[in-house]
Amino acid sequence: MDALDRRLVAALQVNPRASWGEIGRAVGEHERTVARRLQRLMADGVVRVTAIYDDLRTGVGRPAHLHVQVRPGTAARVARALSERSDIRSVYALTGVTDVGCELVSPAREELHDLLSAQISAIDGVVQTQTRVVLHTFRTVAEWHAPLLTDEAVAALRPPPPSAPLPDVDGLSPLEEEIAKLLAADGRIPIAAVAERTGLSLPTARRRVHSLLERRLLLLRAEAEPALLGLAVEAQLWLKVRPNGLDRVGQTLAAHPNVRYCAATTGTHCLIVQVAVAHEAALYRFLSGVVGLLDEVTDIDVTLITKAYKRGHLLKSGLLTVETRT
Repeated sequence: MDALDRRLVAALQVNPRASWGEIGRAVGEHERTVARRLQRLMADGVVRVTAIYDDLRTGVGRPAHLHVQVRPGTAARVARALSERSDIRSVYALTGVTDVGCELVSPAREELHDLLSAQISAIDGVVQTQTRVVLHTFRTVAEWHAPLLTDEAVAALRPPPPSAPLPDVDGLSPLEEEIAKLLAADGRIPIAAVAERTGLSLPTARRRVHSLLERRLLLLRAEAEPALLGLAVEAQLWLKVRPNGLDRVGQTLAAHPNVRYCAATTGTHCLIVQVAVAHEAALYRFLSGVVGLLDEVTDIDVTLITKAYKRGHLLKSGLLTVETRT
């Protein structure tokens, strides 16, 4: 990927359903150039447009982060086994005490115990797991874009924010679930195709898709490996934060351009932050000059992501997306 490819992918991350013309006007490139390059990158598996649910608000699942320790020599096998599970959204190999980290989405609260005690622990090679349940998400990966665009370009592409505060719970109707599955499979599916597959009129299909996205029950995502965007160092930070500063720290870090994900969880280190930067020196500057200035943070555990096996239900082969698991 050259510099223009990276800027175009970043623009697609800002608005995954933007037209080629809209992206071209925002970044100052011809529409044909935008279409040719992005279609090639999507065909090659470099970038994939999909969608993820707001699990807690839709009620489709309860997300949790698992730290998995394994027997020596079994990390890759365990990671692949975890990646094959439809209830696990992301799987990473990590440095530090934890060998594998993953994000589990339990269909219901009452199923979490069985998933952890009977199913995950039964995978050959798993020695121990530690679970932190997500309580509040400050930023999802779907809301992040590589910091490669001007503020003006981002403003031109970014969809408008919700017109009213979002409720904690806003379930999906059967028809909305059907449309959501179509968008999860292809975030750029044409409205005409949605109408055809659901039996809706074109205006109704457009209105239904707009409602799902405006209510943020479904979050569009243009997935590309950060390393391909010039961000070769990925880290997971677990922060111990004073309770009275948790919201401020979460919001502050979520607004940083190098923070891909930020959520409050259970556990003593109750804030997870995923960071993508260009170099280890940049990670040091983030730790000392950003996190270090937050007085409410009392401890930090830093691990590096050395390999991604799965991201957002998308299976990975090196730096490419190879298959979807839903």
